[in-house]
Amino acid sequence: MNSRSVIPLYYQLQQDLEAQIANGGLAPGSRVPAEDELIRIYGVSRATVRKAIQELERTGIVEIRRGKGTFVQSPKITQELTELTGFVEDMVALGLRPSAKVLERTFLTAPEQVARQLQLPLGSQVIHLKRVRLANDEPISFDKTYLPLDVGHRIAEEDLEVYPVFSLLEEKYNTPLSEAEYKVEAVSTGLEVAEALGVPTTQPVLLIERTSYSLEHRPVDYERLYYRADRIMFSMRLKRKRPSLPLGAIGKLSRPGPPLT
Repeated sequence: MNSRSVIPLYYQLQQDLEAQIANGGLAPGSRVPAEDELIRIYGVSRATVRKAIQELERTGIVEIRRGKGTFVQSPKITQELTELTGFVEDMVALGLRPSAKVLERTFLTAPEQVARQLQLPLGSQVIHLKRVRLANDEPISFDKTYLPLDVGHRIAEEDLEVYPVFSLLEEKYNTPLSEAEYKVEAVSTGLEVAEALGVPTTQPVLLIERTSYSLEHRPVDYERLYYRADRIMFSMRLKRKRPSLPLGAIGKLSRPGPPLT
């Protein structure tokens, strides 16, 4: 550590630890040296060590486990939202081994939101699937899938721990998919999701609501996909199609209007 540098000591320590993580000196899952050891190695104060570790935690590089120590996080999976793909296709494209655990497959009366998304009359029966999706044996998402009965009863009989729904629809049941509507939001982790993913209920997750349509524009698959926010992030590239608002118009928008009478 260079105490004469204009760069704060905590940031020098943070950068050095980041470099060790990047070059494999501190591998994902490994324990970062304890505070006392870092103080001895680098000759800095406890406050400097704590500030450096806090910054590493804030950026998601390490995880502080109370009573156990500080551990290097695995790098996040980055998934591009540029076309309609399924979990298995996404993980294979990233060089990861996908798998699934089926928790439930049931007939149920479609809740109002499900009936609306699948364009079914209220009171219609649907197939409901609950699965944990894994990459290299690590839980990544908890999926709730709803399928119309005429399609879903056949899907439910398949080995869903091996075969994904998209592939079954398209290759075995002659139902090619054309497009999907996506909604993404951050939500609190309820008990069911936390237990399925093996994470604390305090950890937020990313919820994707996805309705997929056949070539005939029929909704054939509605899903609520709960992704671990600590293990995956979504990226996209957006094109700009509309011109900027005129500067004069923006200036007028920022000025207070006349008082209401």
